[in-house]
Amino acid sequence: MIGMLTAYRRIFSHPGALAFSSAGLTARLGVAMTRFAIVAMLAQRPSAYALAGAVTATQAISYAVVGPRLARAVDRHGQRRVLLPAAVAGSAALALLALCSALGAPSWTLFVAAAGAGVIPNAGSMVRARWAALLGGTDDLHPAYSLESVVDEVVFTIGPVLAIGLATTVAPQSALFTAAALLLLGCWLLARQTATEPPRTPRAPTERRGSALRFPGMPALVLTFLAIGAIFASVEVVTMAFAANLGHKELASPVLAVYAVGSAVAGLVYGGLRPPGTLRQRVVVGAALMTLTMLPLLMTNGLLVLGVVLFVAGGACAPTLATALGLIEATVPREQVTEGMTWSSTGLGFGIALGAALAGQAVATAGPRTAFAVPVAFGLLGVAAVALGLRGADTRNGTRTTTEQSGVAPATVPAEV
Repeated sequence: MIGMLTAYRRIFSHPGALAFSSAGLTARLGVAMTRFAIVAMLAQRPSAYALAGAVTATQAISYAVVGPRLARAVDRHGQRRVLLPAAVAGSAALALLALCSALGAPSWTLFVAAAGAGVIPNAGSMVRARWAALLGGTDDLHPAYSLESVVDEVVFTIGPVLAIGLATTVAPQSALFTAAALLLLGCWLLARQTATEPPRTPRAPTERRGSALRFPGMPALVLTFLAIGAIFASVEVVTMAFAANLGHKELASPVLAVYAVGSAVAGLVYGGLRPPGTLRQRVVVGAALMTLTMLPLLMTNGLLVLGVVLFVAGGACAPTLATALGLIEATVPREQVTEGMTWSSTGLGFGIALGAALAGQAVATAGPRTAFAVPVAFGLLGVAAVALGLRGADTRNGTRTTTEQSGVAPATVPAEV
């Protein structure tokens, strides 16, 4: 316990660290509210759930497609020059979506506004890029990334509850307006902290950096994040169906909260440890544990047992995410870290959409308990991605060779890789 507290106290002893991490938390809370705010807002319209699902999917796909390009602009021009305009545009699009709903505008306007909301900046990636600039090449980056994985768990647990609560008790559009305000506030607070902004690396007019995906291991890591996102979404969908099938639909949220708590607790503990092995080895182990701890779901027959299994399974989530993000930081050059981190969010986003769709279909055709095979299958996909996709990639030497050929300065690689 003392070692864990020491690790976190050490990273926050750096000037500006607490400020930019807190700003990122505020912005991410707004993002975490968005999907549920849209669904709750549109619940009273004709064909409510079909429309809400389609509008939410439009925003998610736009966000996943635009995100890496926006992050590439951030790496090239700096966070402050890109973050504020993108935050203003994204928040305005969310507000427009809420306004169109309030005025009963035609459905096509909702899709246009949702597509425009794809320019929402990925504040989590920008916070992690700041940690990389501040602590890259040191052991302190490990607890920093572990903490940010815990922050993700917190905001994506509180965000849906806050969104649904506001939409049902205040006004249907209030949750989306609040999400837009939190996003804008957090991004503004982050952008004004220029002292901790990662430095830009000028490039020659003839130089073309290309996508961060070209670096060895990056496609496999993105596929791993897709698998993790699919696990999260499918567990959520199947758990709700499982609870409803037992006649206790209202208990689905507390059970899922236990899953998030298990992940958050494990993430905090993991950040205070010095785990053995390379980053690559730890990602393989983490993905394997995520899969193995979900196997008991296939034999679960009650909500109490389900809660215990999910708490244990959650213990593998945050550590695996933190380690995979650390591997991205070690794989791409420092001047493309924001884009590399954003590709992880893109993988998660597509995985969430795919996992929710397949889990819903599995529930309808095979029943809730059998449908738990969906997260197990995606766990196996994640294991295969990291075990096979990273097997031939030497992170340290491969990155240097690639960057030297392209004329880009090499990344600082932690000694543990």
